[in-house]
Amino acid sequence: MPRNIEIKARLSDLEAARAIAVDLGAAPHAVEEQTDRYYTLDAGRRVKLRTIRGSRAELITYDRPEVRGVRASEYTLTPVRDEAAGLCLVPKSAPLVVVHKRREVLLWDNVRIHLDEVDGLGSFLELEAGVDASHDETACRAQIDSLMNALRLSEPELIRASYAELILECGGPEPVEGPPLWGGRREDDADG
Repeated sequence: MPRNIEIKARLSDLEAARAIAVDLGAAPHAVEEQTDRYYTLDAGRRVKLRTIRGSRAELITYDRPEVRGVRASEYTLTPVRDEAAGLCLVPKSAPLVVVHKRREVLLWDNVRIHLDEVDGLGSFLELEAGVDASHDETACRAQIDSLMNALRLSEPELIRASYAELILECGGPEPVEGPPLWGGRREDDADG
């Protein structure tokens, strides 16, 4: 299963973050209009269906501790359409929460830098360092630390919640009983 070391933080100035990332050597990769629909599946599992305007649709599941700070995340990406089998994997139930965002993606070695503008929530930065044969977890954590230092971010500024949870906290749809929306493990921090 693919694995990332990642963080999320609220940002007031995406342009400044972009400039810092580019100065460090990050390359612009894509600008995407994304819609994430969060669902509950069998056995209480949660998944999100991500559609990217003019591009692809995929189901994304995560297994990660929902803690503030730098964290590890295991995930799966499954294309929604299997043309050969004639299958469409879109969940049949109504989504629990829908998140619309504009995401600018920059690449810095094996790190994906996401500059997000999320409808109803504001601007955010996500860093995802992909663990692979050339980058173990220690190297990925060092990359995240390096980018956080360049961006002048500290661990207390990091967010543990998914965008879906943040929307619920802002008065969106009522949460559904069951595991966390992101399908991960809950590890409460001091802020609850």
